[in-house]
Amino acid sequence: MNEHLIKQLSDLPVDPGVYLMKDKSGNILYVGKALDLKKRVSSYFRDAAARDSKTKALVGKIDRFDTIICGSENDAILLESNLIKRHRPRYNVILRDDKRYPSLRLDIQNPFPRLSVVRRIKKDGALYFGPFPASHAVRQTLKLIYRTFKIRRCQSAVLKQRIRPCINYQMGTCSGACAGLISEKDYRKVVNELILFLKGGARTLIQDLKTRMIKEAGAQNFEAAAALRDKAFTLEKALTKQTVVVPDFKDRDVLGMARVNEITGLTILFVRGGLLLGKRHFFLDDMQAEDQELIEAFIKQYYLKERFIPNEIFLPVSIEDRPLLEKWLSDEKGQKVLILTPQRGDKKRLVEMAADNAEHAVRTRKEASLNEVDFLERLRRRLRLSRVPKRIECFDLSNLAGSEPVGAMVVFSGLCADKSNYRRFRIKSAPGLDDYAMLCEVMQRRYAHCLDKSPLPDLVMVDGGKGQLSIAVNILKELDLYGRFDLIAITKKNKNRRETEDKIYKPGQKNPVAFGRDHDLLLFLQRVRDETHRFVITYHRKRRAIKQKKSILQTIPGVGEKRKKLLLSHLGSLARISKATVEDLLKVPGIDQKTAQQIVSVLGTGTK
Repeated sequence: MNEHLIKQLSDLPVDPGVYLMKDKSGNILYVGKALDLKKRVSSYFRDAAARDSKTKALVGKIDRFDTIICGSENDAILLESNLIKRHRPRYNVILRDDKRYPSLRLDIQNPFPRLSVVRRIKKDGALYFGPFPASHAVRQTLKLIYRTFKIRRCQSAVLKQRIRPCINYQMGTCSGACAGLISEKDYRKVVNELILFLKGGARTLIQDLKTRMIKEAGAQNFEAAAALRDKAFTLEKALTKQTVVVPDFKDRDVLGMARVNEITGLTILFVRGGLLLGKRHFFLDDMQAEDQELIEAFIKQYYLKERFIPNEIFLPVSIEDRPLLEKWLSDEKGQKVLILTPQRGDKKRLVEMAADNAEHAVRTRKEASLNEVDFLERLRRRLRLSRVPKRIECFDLSNLAGSEPVGAMVVFSGLCADKSNYRRFRIKSAPGLDDYAMLCEVMQRRYAHCLDKSPLPDLVMVDGGKGQLSIAVNILKELDLYGRFDLIAITKKNKNRRETEDKIYKPGQKNPVAFGRDHDLLLFLQRVRDETHRFVITYHRKRRAIKQKKSILQTIPGVGEKRKKLLLSHLGSLARISKATVEDLLKVPGIDQKTAQQIVSVLGTGTK
């Protein structure tokens, strides 16, 4: 250890907090949390023989460290997870899949609640159910709910009264609350049944429906009895399609882990009300870490994202910080959360099921990786590239008669879209009708400082013909980047010339590349081009919509440029202005009663 490290160790506090290990260049190597910073950080530099290979490599590169004292262990966990997400240190376990999964939200504070699909769980007094493993699972559940429980489907948060009910009522999938065809009391009974169903109490609900059916039939209310019979039958039919994995009908997440060569996978099974709803696979960056460290890192990073937290989490191995994580998760959920490692029975078999799924996912991923390497090598040979195209960047432009011109760049890492590295460009100087000038501006902005800010691609593709390719060559030569990576252009087939496939052009070659039997390579490049086109068109439509919506404000009597700026400044967006009530609008300086009523009547989703 150097003298600076020795002095830092002697000055360490004994408080809880977070520590950041750094190398000589100041790069963050590792972020960790500790109940006692002095004890934890000092342990890295003691007993060198007992260290694992990862810790030995880390300690050998540590030049100094920083510490941040926290008020509690919970604060340390949150800060640690946020710092790992921000800096992505080399020696930390990083969770690659960072998606939020869909859940169902039911605002029970509303007199006529409706269901909505959300990906962010908030502490807003509403009930959340899920998460669901995929969007199609949500759609299937909603289809069953609307057919069975007939809650309202209109999108407005506040129920708007109508003279006639919507078409959903005519189709038998809505109770007609908007037209006053069901009272708030009766609607609440339906909502309570729905809550029981979504909480996993389908069997209890079915039994209750059958009891009520017999009662209604005994009273000779045969229509009501038939409706209850149909609802019970629909729920029973749906229940037979679901897998009961634990007979206690509790909510829990079950984790399983598998390692195959250099790939580590972790699978989470979503068990709700004893039913297996689905699963998700994750792949972790660090193979050298111990199982306990990997699982602990997964829990902290996964549940930090405002996800649904069940009452129980099953793990394949016990972890050191189990009591601390239970306390942290319980505080987040507002109820007691247990982290368990089952040793026998159905619960043990459930963990083994998760491990089997994890192993299958890892082996599938490894096979896909081998196939990807072979595919990219064939692409390199067919296009005669200087390197294997592991990172591909594709550019496209969009405008409508020169208005709101934009550009976009899509990135593919291997065969998969890397959406975190997509970029959008709002054209600033080039005229909107000049595609060459727009492409020139976009590529200059992307590559002018790329050596300092982002990695170079292996292959760049522009959407267009030889003209666009020539522009790209000139730009790269100006930036002294020509030759550092490969460049191609893709253009669509000309049906008038009876061309049968899209064409790929390379600099210095008159004729397009001939793919022969490797047609799958051309299909892949078309997929990259189509994804770029989709992305840039979506951005262009968004820009046009923003422009159009902002202009709507000035069509309202009494709202000019000054009042438009005041409204946008105080309420933030047109969407918020549209939802604002007259009382909300009167709080904006310069907006009087008459103008506020005009705004609500034109934009009209707020309460008048």
